[in-house]
Amino acid sequence: MLDPETAIDALGAVRDLGVEVAVDDFGTGFSSLARLKHLPVDTLKIDRSFVSGIVTSATDREIVRTIVWLSRGLGLDVVAEGVEEQEQVEMLLELGCRRAQGWLWSPAVPADEVPRLARV
Repeated sequence: MLDPETAIDALGAVRDLGVEVAVDDFGTGFSSLARLKHLPVDTLKIDRSFVSGIVTSATDREIVRTIVWLSRGLGLDVVAEGVEEQEQVEMLLELGCRRAQGWLWSPAVPADEVPRLARV
């Protein structure tokens, strides 16, 4: 993202190949709203720093709610990162987030194990 024009062109080319593009760790680092409106992306992935606090922090809960709302308004999918507890799943569902990933279901696995796990 140090060269936004090149990034936009590269992401557009990737999407033209039929690959979906996600913004990882949305809400932190380089994932600003100003950049979002120009990026050819399909999905926002809510950073785990917000997901980890949604049960106990009204602020984190409102940030997650807003990212879900923003995603829907822009026609994007949304995924919550770093889910570790069932209570987080319940809160995410209440906030309208239907997709999540995290250690609640599986630790990170090497790429060569994914085909075996996908057959389950």
